[in-house]
Amino acid sequence: MPLVSPRIRLERVKFSDRRSTTRSVFDGRDGDGDGGVDRPCAGFTLIELLVVIAIIAVLIALLLPAVQAAREAARRMQCANNLKQIGLALHNYHSVNDCFAPGGLVGYRYDTSAYNLNGTYGAFARILGSLEQQPLYNAINWSLEPDQDAYGAKVNSTVTISRLSTFLCPSDAPPSYLGTGTAPINTLTAPGNNYFASLGSSLEWGAYPGPLSGPAQTPNGPPNGVFNSGGATVGLRDIQDGSSNTVACGEWRTGSGVRANAGITVVIPTDIIMVGSYPAGVSRNTATVSMPNSTLANSLLSWLQTCASNVGNSAMRFNKSTTLGESWALGLPSYSLGNMLVPPNPKTPNCNVASSNAVNQPGVYGLSSRHSGGVNVLMADASVRFLKDSVSIQTIWSLGSRTGGEILSADSY
Repeated sequence: MPLVSPRIRLERVKFSDRRSTTRSVFDGRDGDGDGGVDRPCAGFTLIELLVVIAIIAVLIALLLPAVQAAREAARRMQCANNLKQIGLALHNYHSVNDCFAPGGLVGYRYDTSAYNLNGTYGAFARILGSLEQQPLYNAINWSLEPDQDAYGAKVNSTVTISRLSTFLCPSDAPPSYLGTGTAPINTLTAPGNNYFASLGSSLEWGAYPGPLSGPAQTPNGPPNGVFNSGGATVGLRDIQDGSSNTVACGEWRTGSGVRANAGITVVIPTDIIMVGSYPAGVSRNTATVSMPNSTLANSLLSWLQTCASNVGNSAMRFNKSTTLGESWALGLPSYSLGNMLVPPNPKTPNCNVASSNAVNQPGVYGLSSRHSGGVNVLMADASVRFLKDSVSIQTIWSLGSRTGGEILSADSY
């Protein structure tokens, strides 16, 4: 009978000299003390090891895209949730004031003792209280321009340089470059903004009725979107195309902040090209430049191609930095005001009619994102939808316009 221990099982092993001894099954040695091994120890060969490693690598290669897709889906959902919060805040503002927040208002510059429309607070600054940012809202000095006024820029810098997660899409990286504008803004990192209040399918952004200072000037507006700057505010009563068929806010990628020196790569569609001219047949005195416009549509499309051909031409960009999505606070085009003139993620850059880094000029500042296949948009009824890259330009114009009377089918976007 074999001997049994509570801890080690022993067995009897017989040898040729008829003697017997007892050894541990676990010591791997025979009982005669000559150091021999009764049975070989099992192990992996090099080929087997390589096969296992290859299988693991294949599994990782298969799983990694799925993991990345799941993470991007979560980021896209958060991005859409940001827009939803903005939409609810806009409707809270509407319930109190019977209109949506203005995209910008005429402001007074103490340094020049003049009124102008450049650099005032935009719609997003006016809804901070409904975005759980009441202390920041209370810190705003509304009587001072926060950007171009030398005194106002200093007083309001606490607000204008604040980086808020509500205005940043997690799929995109926030700016790492310095802001542009009056000190101290141009000495601090730009806060960033991935969302814009829609001017509609309009080239113009200003809606003020007459000249503020300087030579007489009639803007080619007002814009046909939910927001404008300097003109009458828009309410739900003014959206004749239906609030569920009109885009209130869109999404864009922040600019790279590069300068237009020779050899610098321009990023499309986020960087802004200074074209230095209007589309053919258009000027600041043109009565209306809103799409669809049968006489100006082809001119606009041709102008966009001219703009794209200027990519890399430092003479046409005048050595100025890009500013798309630089700040959520300022009511200026490319900061917090954009338009619906081209489909999402176009092959053409954002284009400015100016011949210098004047962001207070008409231009094309449209939809873009790092999501696969399209962008998120906020409709005027506070619903959020995903707009595909393949949507037609006519549909984009129709979604931007609040009073165009267009009829859109459910599958058009």
